[in-house]
Amino acid sequence: MTVDRNADAGTGNSVDIDTDPLHGGVSSSASAQPSTRTTDAPALEFRPGRWIANWNAENKEQWESAGRAIARRNLNWSIFAEFLGFVVWQLWSIVVVQLPAAGFTFTTSEIFWLISMPSLVGATLRIPYTFMVPRFGGRNWTIVSALLLLIPAVGLGLCVSNPETPFGVMLLVAALAGFGGGNFASSMANITFFYPAREKGWALGLNAAGGNMGAAVAQLAVPIAITLLAVGSVNLPMAGWMWIPFILIAAFGAWKYMDNLTSAKGDVAGSVAALKEPHLWIMALLYIGTFGSFIGFAGVFPKLIKDYFPAFSSIGVGTVALSLAFLGPLVGSLARPYGGRMADRMGGARMTVAAFTAMAVITLTMIWTLPLKNFWLFLVLFLMLFTASGFGNGATYRMIPIIFATSSRAAKSGASTVETQRLASSALGLISAIGAYGGFVIPQVLNASNTASGSYTPAFYGFVGAYVVMLAVCWFFYIRNANRNAMGHV
Repeated sequence: MTVDRNADAGTGNSVDIDTDPLHGGVSSSASAQPSTRTTDAPALEFRPGRWIANWNAENKEQWESAGRAIARRNLNWSIFAEFLGFVVWQLWSIVVVQLPAAGFTFTTSEIFWLISMPSLVGATLRIPYTFMVPRFGGRNWTIVSALLLLIPAVGLGLCVSNPETPFGVMLLVAALAGFGGGNFASSMANITFFYPAREKGWALGLNAAGGNMGAAVAQLAVPIAITLLAVGSVNLPMAGWMWIPFILIAAFGAWKYMDNLTSAKGDVAGSVAALKEPHLWIMALLYIGTFGSFIGFAGVFPKLIKDYFPAFSSIGVGTVALSLAFLGPLVGSLARPYGGRMADRMGGARMTVAAFTAMAVITLTMIWTLPLKNFWLFLVLFLMLFTASGFGNGATYRMIPIIFATSSRAAKSGASTVETQRLASSALGLISAIGAYGGFVIPQVLNASNTASGSYTPAFYGFVGAYVVMLAVCWFFYIRNANRNAMGHV
């Protein structure tokens, strides 16, 4: 009986690369895998604690007979849990603009710290969260990580109920919302173990997009919930309490329906090796520009609307208030999978350059049209900016496995496909963590600009400059002389 040992040896984030003339010699599929993977599969063994042994998603017989249904069930609950993670991660972005109405008197600088602290903690937690699935099992860790969301949800409900709550306590509770940001890394790591290479990209895209939608839903639902039954003010504690039933449902669903895989193995050595690759740091910079812009602007968008156009901060619809800020993360989330699809056709590097070009032009247009004081123009331009960042997210993420397969130091030194896949797997997790720091950087740059000049305009010019630099970096390393460097259609 022949069994591919790579299924049990890697991190689970592996991306199988094979030849494809359309992509300059590389593409993500499973056609190059040995034919023995489709026959003689060992029977799945179901052990106590919902552990599954002998899992091999690359074996088509096993996949079609039982694997697909199991993987889909785990994906559905993973998306729901990760969605709630993003909800909790972004709660403070919408809560802070309601604090004055609830009697809080924080300064603008303190408000920006409350917005940015969840991103700082969440980005940092993504690194250890990546290794939790191999250590404890995907089902088990999903239960734990979902229940951890109760801490920031309950904490928010308690601390915003009293306007005398010290800023330090508020900042600590905001930091705890970072638990939600860490969920992305463990969720993605878990799902990648379940799917074969030929379907892994779509599954991970659904998982990521479903999670990202949490930011939009939080900014849509919270203003409605806190004003629905309020009398003369806002019922701000409801912003935390309202999510507790959903968090408990997610934890129960993970306990009842998800599975652990014995084949899920961690790869600390692969992560250390990936950190030595220059391409990891180049792609991390680009991902800060794309995903970092998405999560950073998602956090500050409600605040920017309130500061520039206070009359539109909340729009009364019957007895409830509605914030249009949710539209930003909504369109950015929906654009992400299409960015990956366009990258498959045109090349990830070209799409990334196009995304940065669009982001720079849109930001400049937004700056130059602010004197018109037209809210609807401001909204449309920001939605275009979110869309461009979403396209960039999908494009840059698509580039990583291709680059590590063709242009990394390991690839150029003749490393095997298994080794380059291992490095790419580790790089995906690390880059997603580094990129999330953009959610901290953008609010703090805006805060510094406002403190120094009384205006956000210098910060936006700084973002334009950063997009131009990132555009140039992407062109220099991945488009200029691409064929000469054997990168082809990256």
